Amino acid sequence: MAQRERDRDLPPGRARAERPPRAAPPREQAERSALLECYRCGYLRTARACCQLVEVLLTLLILICGSVSYSSTGGYTGILSLGGIYYYQYGGAYSGFTGAEGEKAQQLDTQFYHLKLPTARAAMAVGGALMAFSCLLVLVGVLRLPWHFPVWLLLEGSLDIFIALGFLPALYFYYHHLQEAYTSPVCTERERLYQSKGYQGFSCSVHGAEIAVGLFGCVAVVAFSVSAGLAVRGYRTVRQRREKPVQMDEF
Repeated sequence: MAQRERDRDLPPGRARAERPPRAAPPREQAERSALLECYRCGYLRTARACCQLVEVLLTLLILICGSVSYSSTGGYTGILSLGGIYYYQYGGAYSGFTGAEGEKAQQLDTQFYHLKLPTARAAMAVGGALMAFSCLLVLVGVLRLPWHFPVWLLLEGSLDIFIALGFLPALYFYYHHLQEAYTSPVCTERERLYQSKGYQGFSCSVHGAEIAVGLFGCVAVVAFSVSAGLAVRGYRTVRQRREKPVQMDEF
């Protein structure tokens, strides 16, 4: 009662100002925290984030397909490594090669493997680097760095255009070096040796994983080009809305 009487004597604004602020209940604080986390993850639902996740997937597939040529020498060396499995599936561990022919086939396998090795390493390096770059862009978007530094969007768009254009000569040199390996005397002699024993699948032509590298690379050109356009559009939008308290999930 005494407190009420003192409040009556004071101006209304002053009386309200002297009252201590009421703390938010724990449930309300938890809801605010959940909304904040949802706001941070809202970037993953935007067009830019979806495009960047597609880039991560495509570059991962390029890395995997490039590793096919790197991980196995194939041929006679691969037949020897099958052991008992080869015995039961192919009618015996005898491969059709006698001592000298077996050593020759193994040498040709190794030489052909080393001819393709630099190209496979280059494909794996490019795929791994671009995958890491795309993951970095997703992380930067989740952390809202473009909203605080809009110039980042211009840098991101420039890098995306550079990567998209760089894919074209990269694919050309990739298949150019592969063609050099497949048209080499080593590949021709290896193919003839295996065909003389009735083995198929050792022709001097690109295999499925190498074709897939080109297909995924072409799709990646489109994905990085679209990502560059979305980055430029995002820069224009963030410059217009910088002073407005609106939801900025797309940045």
